[in-house]
Amino acid sequence: MNIAHLADILAVFHFIRPLWLLMLAPIAVLLWLVRRAAAKGIDLPDVIAPHLAAALTVGSQEHQRLRPIDGVALLLALLVLAAAGPTWSRIANPLVADTAPLVVVLKVSKSMTATDIPPSRLERAKHKVLDILEDRAGAKTALVAYSGTSHQVVPPTEDPDVTKPFLEGLEPRVMPNEGEAAREALAMATAILADQAAPGATLFLLDRITDADLPAFKTHVAEGGAPVLFWLANRDPGAADKLKQITGTTVVELTVDRTDVATVHRQIKSAYEAALAQDERQQWRDEGWIFALPAAVLLLFWFRRGWTMQWAVVLVAVGFAFSGVEARAEGWKDWFFTPDQLGQRAFDNKDYQTAADLFEDPLWKATALYRAGKYEEAAELYAWQESTDAAMGEGLSLIKSRSYRPAIAAFKKAVERDPDNKSAQHNLELARYILDYIETTREQSDTGEESGIGADDVVYDNEAGRGTDSQQPPQSTSETVPETAEQWMRTVDTSTGDFLRSRFALEAARGQK
Repeated sequence: MNIAHLADILAVFHFIRPLWLLMLAPIAVLLWLVRRAAAKGIDLPDVIAPHLAAALTVGSQEHQRLRPIDGVALLLALLVLAAAGPTWSRIANPLVADTAPLVVVLKVSKSMTATDIPPSRLERAKHKVLDILEDRAGAKTALVAYSGTSHQVVPPTEDPDVTKPFLEGLEPRVMPNEGEAAREALAMATAILADQAAPGATLFLLDRITDADLPAFKTHVAEGGAPVLFWLANRDPGAADKLKQITGTTVVELTVDRTDVATVHRQIKSAYEAALAQDERQQWRDEGWIFALPAAVLLLFWFRRGWTMQWAVVLVAVGFAFSGVEARAEGWKDWFFTPDQLGQRAFDNKDYQTAADLFEDPLWKATALYRAGKYEEAAELYAWQESTDAAMGEGLSLIKSRSYRPAIAAFKKAVERDPDNKSAQHNLELARYILDYIETTREQSDTGEESGIGADDVVYDNEAGRGTDSQQPPQSTSETVPETAEQWMRTVDTSTGDFLRSRFALEAARGQK
């Protein structure tokens, strides 16, 4: 953990249940009273000679620095701090990836073909992008290329295999205009991130930035835009100095090993956590276990002799009795973690079935069932909840179980609950498109419109079936359905470089009109 990340944590650190901290006052009073009583020592009769009195009080606790009450007070204080719920991060939306979406912006110009970084600046930058994609598998990453114009190469996708062939095809020859339009690329990356459900960041891989582009980046930072990181492919110190003029951004230089990759990952994670902390829609994550664990260690000393520890056992037992937490005996972890905390640990470890069994929170329980492939059970549990996220989860679960018409109804419900939710609107349109495609294809298949059936052949018209719930997609069709931009990218079967060159030229021509 670096200093900057620690500063971010301290900036948002607080207690979820701060009233528990009032209990620290009586604990401090108790500590003072017991130590004061112990400090008085043993009162011997005045008739005893001083030298004999000194001999009789050898081993007195008067000068002991640590007493049993000290351990008890520390134990009680740790339990109070744990009950107060310390936190510095929020729980991410379970329906979106717990990793920040990222837009990788790669400069593809003639200056990037310089060989001061072997084999060239551009090729080394591509290798670094591949490292990022490999480490971020399962997290949404988009790719943008720019020189004189900027172009979205790949939309946000969780599959690195979609991006790799297009990344390899990026060369200066595919770009329609030579130049440096970094500000246009920044605007495009900002628009891409605006459509994502989770806060993200933009990563520029470039060798320099022009004076004309600096104001756009400074304005972006001043207006609180998504974090921007620069990955510099240039050995010239002047290039780094110019980038560092943009306050609030991070500049990372390419290295021969993976230390720069690790640095970029830390910066992206830090930016994601900082943005998530500002999202008032998400709950704070209770980190009380940090104080509960050392308290558990102190409990091990209860076997030691001393009346203070004996009555401390009673106090702690009473505290647990009135804590309102149901006792569980499934292992030592259950003594210190709530079922939802145990479920979260299993969820983070991708043990979704165990997480579903442990979660008590209905939204997280349904999400764990969805991740475990129990789509019908997840949809049923989502349906009982009244939040927009629950309606979204219900629709996604029904889509996975191929119940498209109920899925449309669920997405409609999500839009009604939150009309500004772009993801709900997109999923509603997509579900309608899938249903329409399936029913149209089924009708054409049954009536022989595309199969060359003759006029005298017997066919069965399925027009009456339109409008009923369609739960199975066609088993064999002559074309694939480009349900999303990501799936459309998979259908490209021509030379990647030639395809990108034609597409970029068309986009540039449209932009000039």
